This record gives sequence, C-alpha cells and structure tokens, in this order.
Amino acid sequence: MDSTDSWHEFKCFGSATVGSRGQVVIPAHARKELDIEVGATLLVFSGPGRKGLTLFKADSVKQLVEMVGEQLTTVESSLASQTQSKADSESSQEGSR
Repeated sequence: MDSTDSWHEFKCFGSATVGSRGQVVIPAHARKELDIEVGATLLVFSGPGRKGLTLFKADSVKQLVEMVGEQLTTVESSLASQTQSKADSESSQEGSR
C-alpha cells in the first residue's frame, strides 16, 4: 500500500481502559502492527469535536510536516510563476496600446 493511502485507512484495534493514574495500555497487536516500541514518543491530539484522542508517533508527525512543507514550497513557486505570468501579460497588453 502506498504511504499516502495509509492516511485514509481506519482500523479499530479494540478498547483500552483508563487506569487510576490516567494511563492507557495500547493493545499489543496495535503496538506490533504500528511498530510502537517501548520508549516511543507519541503526540496526543484532541479528536473531532473534542470527543476523543488521537495518538501519532512523533517521528510520523515530523515526516508529515516535512512532506506538507515540501508541497507548500511547490505551491508557492507555482503561485509566484502564475503571478509573474499575469503581470507580464498585463504589461505587454499595456505596451501594445
């Protein structure tokens, strides 16, 4: 599966109970499949409508941010080219009047 397709994948690994110290145990099969090892750093985000939590491995978020940054650079360059082309076109139209 292409890594971009995995962002659209949804899978339920079961349930977990919040302990008295606020800790949650991630099911073993989820840790294994998602390669979450002891000591891994997870980032915790509020879920949609503040009705839950979403956990992401920190290194995955870093990769996502880098990928989005690269895409934004491409979009920025494209917009700059379009703006320049439009300015050049308007300038040539004014010169022919």
